[in-house]
Amino acid sequence: MGDRFTELSCEEFSDRLAARESTPGGGGAAALVGALGTALCSMAGAFTQGNPRCAEHEADVAALMEEAEDVRYRLLELVEEDADGFGPVLAAWRMPKDDPARAEAIESAVEGACMAPLAMMGECCRAIVLLEQMGTMCSGQLISDVACGALLVRAALECASVNVYVNTSALKDRYVAERIEGSVSELLDEYVPRAERLALSVTDRIGGSVRHG
Repeated sequence: MGDRFTELSCEEFSDRLAARESTPGGGGAAALVGALGTALCSMAGAFTQGNPRCAEHEADVAALMEEAEDVRYRLLELVEEDADGFGPVLAAWRMPKDDPARAEAIESAVEGACMAPLAMMGECCRAIVLLEQMGTMCSGQLISDVACGALLVRAALECASVNVYVNTSALKDRYVAERIEGSVSELLDEYVPRAERLALSVTDRIGGSVRHG
């Protein structure tokens, strides 16, 4: 059980996610989904490079791909960091209830557990911007992959927010909790609609439709 989650096969990761184990959980799944969505941005760029019809965007596409790869690898790191953040929470809750250090340990661990999903949200927002830009430059044959990337990253962004909220709801310090929750709300309010607009613009172009929940 010492394997890094990101070194498992797709089947093995899915098995571990389905098992009665604390990690990986929703946070790890969110980070992985975000990485997959970002990978589609890189894929669109890879197929665009060398295409004579898109020659004017060659340098810009290369720059987008470089940043997308940075985002993708950071999200993969966050699969592991999210799991690492759960350990201190579990350890704090297992402390004897009469231990005077228990409450402070729980508070510190829970606040720390907010950091990985918050970082995921930041990376997902970066990915949405990159996908928007890639959508204006990539080959038309790859535009559906850009839309799929946007929808995956949007899902990852929203899932990561849930993992922040579940931790802030347990914080006793409401000032800290509300400050973190305010940051989450700002990111959701700006970037969820941007991802949705991008996906809708693509599906409109190819004659499809995106259902609204």
